[in-house]
Amino acid sequence: MRQRSTGATLCTLAGSVLLAGVLLAGLLLPWVGGPTLAASQTGGFLGEPPAELTDETPPGNTVVLAANGEPITWFYEENRDPVASSEIAEVVKQAMVAIEDARFYEHGGLDVQGTVRALVTNVVSGDVREGGSTLTQQLVKQTLLQSARTQDERDAAVDKTLARKVREARLALAMEATYSKDELLTRYLNIVYFGNNAYGIQPAARRYFGVDAAALTLPQAALLTGLVQSPSDDDPFVNPERATFRRNQVLTRMAAQGYITPEQATEAQAAPLGLTPEPAPRRGCAEASVGGYVCDFVQKYLTQTLGLTTEELERGGYTIRTTLDVDLQRAGDAAVLATLPLEDSRAATFTAVEPGTGHLLAMSVNRVFGYDVTDPTQESYNLNAAASAGAGSTYKVFVAAAALARGYSSTYTLDAPSPYYSRVFREDGGPYDVRNSGSYRSTLDMTTALYQSSNTYFLALEDALGSVAEPVRMAEAMGLYQFDTQGLAQRTIDENNGSFTFGPDATSPLGLASAYSTLAASGTQCDVTPVTAVLDRHGEPVLGDDGEPLVPADPCTPEAIPPGVADTLTQMLRKDVEPGNPGQTAPRAYVPGHQIAGKTGTTQNNYSVAFVGYTPEIAASVMVFDPKRARDVGGFGGDKGARIWHDAMAPILTARGSGTFRPADPAVVRGNTEAVPACATVDECRTALAAAGFTSATRDVDSALPAGALVGLSPARAVPGQLVTIQVSNGRDYVPPAPEPPPVVAPPPVVAPPPDPVVPPVVPPVVPPTLPGLPGWPEDWPAIPWPPGG
Repeated sequence: MRQRSTGATLCTLAGSVLLAGVLLAGLLLPWVGGPTLAASQTGGFLGEPPAELTDETPPGNTVVLAANGEPITWFYEENRDPVASSEIAEVVKQAMVAIEDARFYEHGGLDVQGTVRALVTNVVSGDVREGGSTLTQQLVKQTLLQSARTQDERDAAVDKTLARKVREARLALAMEATYSKDELLTRYLNIVYFGNNAYGIQPAARRYFGVDAAALTLPQAALLTGLVQSPSDDDPFVNPERATFRRNQVLTRMAAQGYITPEQATEAQAAPLGLTPEPAPRRGCAEASVGGYVCDFVQKYLTQTLGLTTEELERGGYTIRTTLDVDLQRAGDAAVLATLPLEDSRAATFTAVEPGTGHLLAMSVNRVFGYDVTDPTQESYNLNAAASAGAGSTYKVFVAAAALARGYSSTYTLDAPSPYYSRVFREDGGPYDVRNSGSYRSTLDMTTALYQSSNTYFLALEDALGSVAEPVRMAEAMGLYQFDTQGLAQRTIDENNGSFTFGPDATSPLGLASAYSTLAASGTQCDVTPVTAVLDRHGEPVLGDDGEPLVPADPCTPEAIPPGVADTLTQMLRKDVEPGNPGQTAPRAYVPGHQIAGKTGTTQNNYSVAFVGYTPEIAASVMVFDPKRARDVGGFGGDKGARIWHDAMAPILTARGSGTFRPADPAVVRGNTEAVPACATVDECRTALAAAGFTSATRDVDSALPAGALVGLSPARAVPGQLVTIQVSNGRDYVPPAPEPPPVVAPPPVVAPPPDPVVPPVVPPVVPPTLPGLPGWPEDWPAIPWPPGG
């Protein structure tokens, strides 16, 4: 390249200096006319200043808090934590001014001397070699750059053109007219980049030295402020020699400008770097301290339900108050890992919500939330929320609830032998049938059938209801399908699947817990919500387009199902857990001293097992399944499921206690059933049942009565129109009576001869004695001297 001649360079230099003077005069003209003119002309020249330049502080990281206020993670792209001026050591401010803008307290935002010097240098070199920007100009540049949303905006913020410098200078002058020097310096220290993803002095102080910005020492302050010019080249972790050299330059400048003495500079320059790095704040759900899957659910709720963008979450500086119960979460984590280790391909989930609010309390699973596909212990798919496996007989609760709501009593009795062939539901061209797993009495009442989990009874109960429509709608009203996007509820009704009561369809553990929480809340159904508030950087609720807080009140529906049905069913379900109920399936879930209701479930071939239990304060589901393939997971709902529930809940109930459930509703317990009429023969029963409004059918049953004899009617109480079974003995257990023995002839009685007559002896009469001279004394008797001897 041909070198420019000295004359040409001098001419260009002179012209450039003249042009610079003209430009500076143009820039300063509005302020010569006074503040009012400045404000009006600045706005006219530039338009409205960017909002980022009028905010009092830049936003920090979005923090996610548990229900007790404990931070669990942060959302951010650039690590920020703005602090007030009083929270920044004075020595940091001095160091920054010394190295970046020595005339900061003298100029009004634009350093004319520095600008002319930079222009001269750049013209002579034929390139942009020197910036000459003040701290205020740098603040403008960094604010525009860091607030840019598109690549064009980012390019414009750093464009090396005179137009960009003019715009930057005009904005700097406007800011100087608006804010004090300390406010400007504090804003700059809170936004400037210090390397290692630390934006602002507070994150930098924590990242390099593990202290707050207020506690930084002179050598530390010098090192950090020296990084601003070239944070990558002067990175003390990578190039400590270069970082030391730069730090010492800052100390020399501070001494030269009188901020410190030469002796203090020399002492600080001799000090080691003394790096004591602290990790950056946890970032995202993969780094959450607890409840990674709750965090994942929260993040999706914020973006998919509330409409916040990922960029807004990462750059908005929000405070997210969640419903996470960290104690229950940690107890649930321990419980699932005690049953299935992290390495097990089977998944064990514990998912809890709060009845009456829908607050999501915990999501535990024997996985670590993460995205490393090579690590089998990591999983980013939320198994606690997704519908992955069936929940078995936990669905019998929905059939029982529908029956109670129809008016069937809690003691509604059915005769349902094993196998039981449905009168309503079809399969493969024939009646749908089911068998019991284990030994059950064929005749059971609803309460006993529920806690003993009789399959045949509940298929018979679906028969009595006539279809699955009412049970499915009951499950829907209770909140089971709130995460279903495939229209499963309507499809089940349309296909009239009698297997509904056995829970074969993939079920969300969270949806299952939520549905049972409706029972705990006496019929109040609440959609699951993981967030109670979203606050802006000032601590005020973020508002939606309607002007109302973005987070709505708890989305609850009182009396989604009849309260009496919910309370009665709760009392029935207590018998599955609490002691004293033979044949119950979930005694392992019991925690002594507490009222607990629940129901077990096991799908066909043991592909999954489940247990749902609740107290008045917490409803939680447990499911065990293999999310990758269908296989026998071992055990049953009353084993692994109930045990995990117990282990998770026992420490919580012991520490906090629990309340009591409302009593059963007597009207629901009684139902609208009527006693079936008494009858003595099959024909008489048919006639009497028809007259009373019942339908009837006969069925042979094992009995000790003779074949064809009337055994009885089932149920003993029924609703009008209900089928009543006339049970007729098949004679199987009948034992004919032994024949009567021949009569025994008794011998004639022996007659004894009559006894001899008894002649009584003759006894002479006794004549009472008399004395002479007395009446009755015989005259011919001799006189007896009297008294004798006398």
